[in-house]
Order: sequence, then structure tokens, then C-alpha cells
Amino acid sequence: MANPGYGKRSAPGEHPAADREFGHLPPREASIAAYIDRLPEGADISVKTLAKHLPYGQCALRTALNRLQDAGHLRRGSECVANDEVLLWVTRTFFSRTARDDEWWAAFTRGDVPPEQCQRPSRSRAFTLLAALGRAAPSLTLSAADCTSLEPQVSAWFERGATEPELLHALTDGLPTPVHHAAALVRRRLTDKMPPERVTPASPLTAPRPVLRTLECSECRTPGSAEALIGGRCRPCRGEEIAAPAGPSGAVPADGVRSRMNDVRAGLARRTVRTGRPTKP
Repeated sequence: MANPGYGKRSAPGEHPAADREFGHLPPREASIAAYIDRLPEGADISVKTLAKHLPYGQCALRTALNRLQDAGHLRRGSECVANDEVLLWVTRTFFSRTARDDEWWAAFTRGDVPPEQCQRPSRSRAFTLLAALGRAAPSLTLSAADCTSLEPQVSAWFERGATEPELLHALTDGLPTPVHHAAALVRRRLTDKMPPERVTPASPLTAPRPVLRTLECSECRTPGSAEALIGGRCRPCRGEEIAAPAGPSGAVPADGVRSRMNDVRAGLARRTVRTGRPTKP
């Protein structure tokens, strides 16, 4: 494990693990990616540490990590960890089981990555509660069609701040004997016992903190915006030239500096002859 606050950080919204998740990578990179994917949060995935546990040298691992970056699985950078007392920038290595493009990584650094639809179907919190209702009260066992039909009403309870125990109590307390139509009774109780909306005053102490992240070039370690680090590399490391910034008005060209200094020295020499004492430049 890395020092507290450092090491591996998994990217959000990853797809569930699959046997062929890294099948698009060369064998060496795929095996290294699978190894990193299995490591816990905060694990040390520096080149030196990985070389102690994998059958590859540091040079090979450095190349492999750069290729994982090119494929969209990895980015290096920093993140601001803040509390009420201190702001601390810590080094991060962000790893994503799901390959991401540069646009996604740019959104990730801003903290506005949109939620993604999982490739595998999943049930909502409301559907899961309804499907398990029969365990708490066997007379309220519902079919899949009933759960789908009642799902929006239960979701409305959750949106108003209701918890699972509160919902279960509202639906199962004081049931008649027998229950002739479970779905109709549940629907009626969800309607009649709908809780009021809970208004929570905003507090500056509980307001979410803005996400502060930066990425750095994998080659020269120069910090930069995600938009400038295409494939995780800055423009010079990608082999692109950077135009020199225009100098201020009246700037002396490089080839004229020597001539200008000679003129200055000549002027100082003439002043020394006239005054009889040297002049400090």
C-alpha cells in the first residue's frame, strides 16, 4: 500500500469486471492491467513497486503503463484533499477498468462526469424493496409486473427522504386478514401515506466541495489541463512544436543584443572621459 492519500484511485462508473475486459490490449499490458484492477484503493502502483511483484523490469513496466494511458485506462495527476482545517495536494494515479477517451478524462478532472448506464441490467432501489416485500409480510408477495407498476410510487417516497424501514412499516403495519389483493393494498397505502417533502436548509458547512484535480504529462511530469494532455502527454512530448510567444513592443531581437550592449559600453566610456571618474552601469 502507498502512503495515506497516495496510490491507486479507481475511476467512477466502471463496467462490471469481465473475463475479456482487457482483451483489446497486448498480452503484457493486459496482464498488468488485470493485476492493477484487482488491487485495492490506495495500493502502490509505482514502477518500482510493481517490478517487485510482477515478472517485468522497470523499463518494461514504464512502457506498459504508458500504453495503458494511451488506451484510456490510466491517468496520473494530483487531487486536492480538503477539510475545515487544511488544503493538501496529493499525488494520484487514476485507473479505469473501462477505457475512456480524452473528453471523459477532461470531464473527470472537473468533477462533472455524467452517470453511465451499466451494460448489465440492474434493478432500482424501489423495485428491490417491492420484490423483497414478501419476506417481511408473506401476504404481500408481489409479481414482477406488480413491482414494475408500483416502482414509481416507491421511488417518490425515496425522493422525499423516506428510508427502507419507514416504507416497510407503512406497508406492513396492521395488515388485514386475509389480504385479498396484495398489489391493490400496497398501491392504496403508498398513496394514502405518502410523506410530505422534507426541506433541509442549505448549510455552508455541509455544502459539497468543488472537485480540484489536475493531470500531468506521463513523460516529463509537467502539470497541465486535461484538454492539453492528449493521450496523457503534453504537446512537446507528442512531438508538436510550440510557437514562441510574441515579445513586448520594442523588444530587441536576439541578434541585436550584442550590438546594443557595445553601444552602451561606448557611451559609458565617453562619459568617463568627460567627467574624469568612472560611471557605474
